[in-house]
Amino acid sequence: MTANATTDFPDTSDIGYLLHKHPDRVLSRNLPMGAATVLYPEVSAERTTLAVLLDAIDDKSPAASGLAVALSRLFKQALNGVCATRPELVSVAIDLTMSMPAAPSRGATDLTSRLFGPLGWNVEATPIPLDPTQPEWGNSEYVDLVLTGTFTLSAALRHLYVLLPVLDDAKHYWVGEDEADKLVRAAGDWLGDHPESSLIASRYLAHRRELVASALDRLVPDAPQDDTTPRDPTLAEQRVRTVLAALTDVGAKSVIDLGCGEGRLLRELLADSTFERIVGADVSDRALAKAHRRLRLDDMADRQRTRIELLRSSATYRDVRLQGFDAMVLMEVIEHVDLDRLPALVRSVFREARPRTVLVTTPNSEYNVLYPGLEAGAFRHVDHRFEFTRAEFEQWGSLVAHEHAYEVRVEGIGPVDDTHGTPTQMAVFTRKEQSQ
Repeated sequence: MTANATTDFPDTSDIGYLLHKHPDRVLSRNLPMGAATVLYPEVSAERTTLAVLLDAIDDKSPAASGLAVALSRLFKQALNGVCATRPELVSVAIDLTMSMPAAPSRGATDLTSRLFGPLGWNVEATPIPLDPTQPEWGNSEYVDLVLTGTFTLSAALRHLYVLLPVLDDAKHYWVGEDEADKLVRAAGDWLGDHPESSLIASRYLAHRRELVASALDRLVPDAPQDDTTPRDPTLAEQRVRTVLAALTDVGAKSVIDLGCGEGRLLRELLADSTFERIVGADVSDRALAKAHRRLRLDDMADRQRTRIELLRSSATYRDVRLQGFDAMVLMEVIEHVDLDRLPALVRSVFREARPRTVLVTTPNSEYNVLYPGLEAGAFRHVDHRFEFTRAEFEQWGSLVAHEHAYEVRVEGIGPVDDTHGTPTQMAVFTRKEQSQ
């Protein structure tokens, strides 16, 4: 990956701030897909080159898909457009050259151009022969890919993150509803207008038609819905319904959705006039911008608009703006936090914000064995830092409740398996009266 100097970005070595990787240091990290190394072969004000080397554990795993996951792990903050040290750099478009010496292009020789071209990239894809000494054998399904264009670094990384697995047309981990959510988060601002949106969604989601339909429907919020065809609710829909029912049961009037993402729960909260004050909080500016657009806040009537607010905030830091709410929801949030940071989240929520009710949903790792294609011991989502069993979640919930003067009960969400329970588990924490 190469950054060339532009008027707005005069010193290309500043890309190190965006990537959160110092140009003078070599980073080595063991990831689930293999050993990754990040280094800078050249650094100057005029030209800076970053190299990412991935030594895959399993040669049979899709290389591009594994690289996409590695990029998300290595450059998570850059991908999300977060740079606390130099925030002014996040929105600056940079002249970029990105190269991948052996990129898959399965299914069509012009696939790379069809995918990256409409986004504004100049695409050079040189076919790689099966055997240079045997030209009659023809070309392989791989190309020497070079992309050049001017983008923010966050946008460029998200393009790679989404489209590399599409080039592979294969994934090395289970593709479920969380993957559809991830596609919407990563590509929601451009996929809906892409001429190959159906192909991208289909390949990204392992050709699971129900997930493809779900993702594409959310890219076009006003698309007409076919109410004549009954269908079972997805797990994500069941999760939202269960959370809403729990909020209603506890009589919550003011609710904060901590880690609100693109605003799926916020939209449902707004539709119910019972909830008088609604706040969505997320650490990602990009996620909040998507929530703002999806909720159509700019077009909302003044009376409705006064009910909702979006805040940039982290679940692991004290924020006085999170105080004073009847209920706080952390829906599929805690598993994205490193285990050593989980106590900080607990302090922020239960000691500092201290709402009357806290709802926490998280995957049940025991259920993972029922997902075909999910390897033993693997997490359900590539961004998960851990996944609790039912016993672990109950133990964690009991400890949190005891230490912070709450009562807790745990219930399941989704289809019930006699042996493995439900795919999602929810803890309902209620603050004890004497501690109010």
